[in-house]
Amino acid sequence: MDIRLKEGEDYIKLGQLLKLSGAASSGVEAKIYIIEGEVTVNGEAETRRGKKIYAGDTVDFRDYHIRVIA
Repeated sequence: MDIRLKEGEDYIKLGQLLKLSGAASSGVEAKIYIIEGEVTVNGEAETRRGKKIYAGDTVDFRDYHIRVIA
């Protein structure tokens, strides 16, 4: 799944990306998944929900493979 950054934005925060993609139904749910180490960014576990995700980055969570594009 591709998620496009909004016009004029350089990044999206990880928690917001999970909500936008439908991988999490709320910010609280996204926070839990991230803190528990279930989410990877560019192949490495990420536990910071405020992690900035830039165009070209990939996020994996369960059956979701998300690529951020400009």
